[in-house]
Amino acid sequence: MPPPQSDLDMKLYRVYIDMQEHASPKLDRRTRKRLATRQAISDSATRLFMEHGFDQVTIDEIAEAADVGRMTVFNHFPRKEDMFFDREDEVREMVFAAIQGREEEMSPVTALRLLAHRCIEDRNPLLPLFGAPLRFVATALASEALKARARQMCSEFTRVLAAMLAESIDRPADDTDAHLLAGLLVATWSVAFFEGYNVADRNGDAEAAGQIFLRLIDRGFQAATAAVSGTPYV
Repeated sequence: MPPPQSDLDMKLYRVYIDMQEHASPKLDRRTRKRLATRQAISDSATRLFMEHGFDQVTIDEIAEAADVGRMTVFNHFPRKEDMFFDREDEVREMVFAAIQGREEEMSPVTALRLLAHRCIEDRNPLLPLFGAPLRFVATALASEALKARARQMCSEFTRVLAAMLAESIDRPADDTDAHLLAGLLVATWSVAFFEGYNVADRNGDAEAAGQIFLRLIDRGFQAATAAVSGTPYV
């Protein structure tokens, strides 16, 4: 998460740090070694994917590059696609922090819209629209396996977001308004991202990419707000 720049950012930052510390207050040596091995595998895999394309890289090549055994790779990453999309948990944590750390009078939708604006302002690497991360998107788009996994992740994240939204206003996880809202917000983010990516990929104009992303975010979130008007989500 980027360094806090405002009171709201500071609050979100504290929520994020508290969540991380609660998850792993103190890591023993064995855990640190396991995480280091996992990171080494991920880094090696990412380098190979970027250089040769996802479909052309084998598990054995990744294991050799990371200097581990084949089974060690599978112990950390059950699927090859998981090595490519290895920051999914960070995205979920960022979204969770934005919702849970919002000001008392702020709606969940507004909190997520402001998160999108901060991602552009901070050039957050979790939103790969700028510079080197563009290669990450190009690599994903060149692989049918990665595109299929991305669609699956999008569906999974929609359910997770719905539960986050419902919990934030003390509604049950199966609340229909939460699921409608989550679907609209995820669809908006997806469209906004790929339109922004197309601009960045076509002419390398990061500022224009960010502008179109935020324009579509604002319009899509406005439509989502109208869809659940009269509920505490807005």
